[in-house]
Amino acid sequence: MSEGAPHPTQGLNDTVHHRSRLGILAVLREVDRAEFGYLRDALSLSDGNLSRHLRTLEEAGYIEIHKGYHGRRPRTWVTLTGAGAKELDLEIAALRALVARLDEPPPS
Repeated sequence: MSEGAPHPTQGLNDTVHHRSRLGILAVLREVDRAEFGYLRDALSLSDGNLSRHLRTLEEAGYIEIHKGYHGRRPRTWVTLTGAGAKELDLEIAALRALVARLDEPPPS
């Protein structure tokens, strides 16, 4: 552990780090785009809860929301932006640094 180096938790992004938002970004990393219902079911969120988290991520520029129709049924699709992918990478790096620090033996 280096003296004066910031603690790895300082690299965590509060917008990304929330469990539901981290889950949304992780799912979107795995697919080109996801339909609202797929995200809701995959993450066990209510419609309102998912909508709120999507709005937060969209306002941060981490996702894009596209509305349209599949046949006559309205659909909402969500995609990860370049900025969102970058923030997810930074979050993962900060979490890895934290785990590595915790895996170090304590100083004697």
